[in-house]
Amino acid sequence: MKGRDLVSIADLTSEELWRILRVSRWLKTELRAGHRPPLLKDKVVALLFEKPSLRTRVSFDVGVTQLGGHCLYLSPSEVGLGTRERVKDVARVLSRYVDVLVARTFNHETVEALAQYSTCPVINGLSDKSHPCQALADVMTVWEHCGRLEGVKVGYLGDGNNVAHSLALAGALTGVNLWIATPPGRECSPAYLSKVQQIAVEHGSTVHFTNDPIAAATDADALYTDVWVSMGQESPTGNLNQLFGPYQLNERLRSLAKPDCIVMHDLPAHIGEEITEDVFESARSVVFDQAENRLHAQKGLLALIAGGDHPDLPR
Repeated sequence: MKGRDLVSIADLTSEELWRILRVSRWLKTELRAGHRPPLLKDKVVALLFEKPSLRTRVSFDVGVTQLGGHCLYLSPSEVGLGTRERVKDVARVLSRYVDVLVARTFNHETVEALAQYSTCPVINGLSDKSHPCQALADVMTVWEHCGRLEGVKVGYLGDGNNVAHSLALAGALTGVNLWIATPPGRECSPAYLSKVQQIAVEHGSTVHFTNDPIAAATDADALYTDVWVSMGQESPTGNLNQLFGPYQLNERLRSLAKPDCIVMHDLPAHIGEEITEDVFESARSVVFDQAENRLHAQKGLLALIAGGDHPDLPR
């Protein structure tokens, strides 16, 4: 995977995704044992952000530092991506300065253009259509808490957004029994539906897209939700409570799942909207394990696309 981009989870094979997970778990174990293998020694990672962030910025900055590299944050006002300077020019300049470029953008096409014109690896830190780094942390969290991925039922409730797209692709690649339940008119993009179903057939996975939250929640091993309206899209039409109310992750839906079902949310959470306080704060909530795994999953990804060799690096 050396030198590879990650614009979408669809860029990965099942074998590559599993290797990222194994390396990520190893790095997490190493960190907790007080070891920080310098896999990014003398490497520079640039964070090119159009949208503000807590988890993405801090997890990449800390992760690069823990691997011996240096992280450089570029704010929207400093670059003027696509306004003050053309996207392809930014890509061609930055890739002569840095070893990896992480982009957090409003439009997915911006990340695609950066990857097209950059000569260094580009990682999608979030776009309107895809959030691959979140999906890596998501499947890592399910793997840790459920002990496996193949056949585990994960029910996603809410908007068919970038998080749902990437989760569906990761689930199809790893054998998860995934149910994506969205309100009518808020389904996942048809292009992603087609790609997910193709991957699922190839890997014997089952991914279901439905408007029925009860079907998604029933007998689930994990229940997952996200904000009803994504950042930068805060002017939706219609009544959100009426549209999304049946998909709220509350005790009624949680009670349909298995007794040991874990509760997931990629944060930030709007308590009282997509999830209730009692479910969010319950003993089965792994929300903050999931947030922590952003750090480890991104380190695993960076170790493989830009890092150095280590004798204990999992194959």
